[in-house]
Amino acid sequence: MSRYDSRSGDPASYRDRRSDSGFGGASAYGGSGRSLSSRKDYDAGEPPRKLDLDGLTPFEKNFYVESPSVAAMSEMEVEEYRQKREITVEGRDVPKPVKSFADVGFPDYVLQEVMKAGFVEPTAIQAQGWPMALKGRDLIGIAETGSGKTLAYLLPAIVHVNAQPILAPGDGPIVLVLAPTRELAVQIQQEAAKFGASSRIKNTCIYGGVPKGPQVRDLQKGVEIVIATPGRLIDMLDSHHTNLRRVTYLVLDEADRMLDMGFEPQIRKIVSQIRPDRQTLYWSATWPKEVEQLARQFLYNPYKVIIGSADLKANHAIRQHVDIVSESQKYNKLVKLLEDIMDGSRILIFMDTKKGCDQITRQLRMDGWPALSIHGDKSQAERDWVLSEFKAGKSPIMTATDVAARGLDVKDVKYVINYDFPGSLEDYVHRIGRTGRAGAKGTAYTFFTAANARFAKELIAILKEAGQKVSPELAAMGRGAPPPPSGHGGFRDRDRDRGKGYGGSRPWN
Repeated sequence: MSRYDSRSGDPASYRDRRSDSGFGGASAYGGSGRSLSSRKDYDAGEPPRKLDLDGLTPFEKNFYVESPSVAAMSEMEVEEYRQKREITVEGRDVPKPVKSFADVGFPDYVLQEVMKAGFVEPTAIQAQGWPMALKGRDLIGIAETGSGKTLAYLLPAIVHVNAQPILAPGDGPIVLVLAPTRELAVQIQQEAAKFGASSRIKNTCIYGGVPKGPQVRDLQKGVEIVIATPGRLIDMLDSHHTNLRRVTYLVLDEADRMLDMGFEPQIRKIVSQIRPDRQTLYWSATWPKEVEQLARQFLYNPYKVIIGSADLKANHAIRQHVDIVSESQKYNKLVKLLEDIMDGSRILIFMDTKKGCDQITRQLRMDGWPALSIHGDKSQAERDWVLSEFKAGKSPIMTATDVAARGLDVKDVKYVINYDFPGSLEDYVHRIGRTGRAGAKGTAYTFFTAANARFAKELIAILKEAGQKVSPELAAMGRGAPPPPSGHGGFRDRDRDRGKGYGGSRPWN
């Protein structure tokens, strides 16, 4: 009988009657039958880290009961399933993947929310990640954006919260999710609110650029789940508006992006205030050395699950076009491209700098194009307004800095244009990944200059892996040849009708 059966009928009443002594079944440190202090570190070659657990209240974190249908899977069936869904696993005692929601053993109240959302089957990261997370072990998940990883950690988080003692006055959260940008944090909060509602789990989102008052009030009332960007959370901790003494479930989402943005010192400061026997889930779309080094220090004996390849690759549903241009050609090229593709669909244009973003947006508007911009210097209210106009299609062109490259989930972005090539191939993949989401097709156009030549070789590898054409000019740059003369190359080989009715007299003038 599942350990959830007793609470499947009314999770809220279950949580209301919990007490400090209400644990059962598993050992205090994850159900493994041994103290965490005996667990080995991330790398077996490093000495075990001594954890000071004195004075810490034991807590339960192993909630996984393998279903009969999963238990009946042979090793060959497991291997075939993982190969079919491009799942690679590492670690000791890795649980078998689940094929259906019913196999996970989620309480009824969680399953009802999943069914209500209309999901048919678990995504690859959920199929393997849910059993891992529910077992209470640390977890490294490497999967591209749009893979379903948010629910891969949120649903086990809800189960985890419901098994802990209720919050006392002055307690901080039980679950902490760190995210690199406000946009991603808000998205995570929306999912937490939707799936946590049936358990009456309270959450709040902590990020900069908005007044602190409402966030402070949420924290003071007590919330089980906090989703936060690192800077504002440290501000709240330093001001004693919350604390992390109760955190037993820590999520670092898009760890690679947080490191790219220089958040490592803040992450270290935050993690140093969380009990060492917590469960940590560490998510990243890529696996560079810096991300791996941080994982070694924050995680103990983790599982690792990779969806697809750990090598950087682009979504195959996106057509990628790369145009070799000079800096001075870019704006005219952009206008010609917009005349070629503009059909009222959403177009996202990426720039490197806030200043460039504003300048190009101003110029586009002067030329009659319906463009708005979003970047880090905009107030949160303005960013929210621009996003709502873009999502509604009232302003179908949005220019953005990399603040929008991750965590921006706008349905039906048909085209992404890299006006400036980003500072890394990881950012390139994430930028173009704003199109071609949820099974849709998308197209990405990239302006590539002589100043970007150092990225040519890696860009060619990404294009080839995705089955895209590599122009002779780009191939030559990849071999170290100088860029072609100005004006050579372009996107003119497409068979679309020019203008689509938006050239000359545009309806947004």
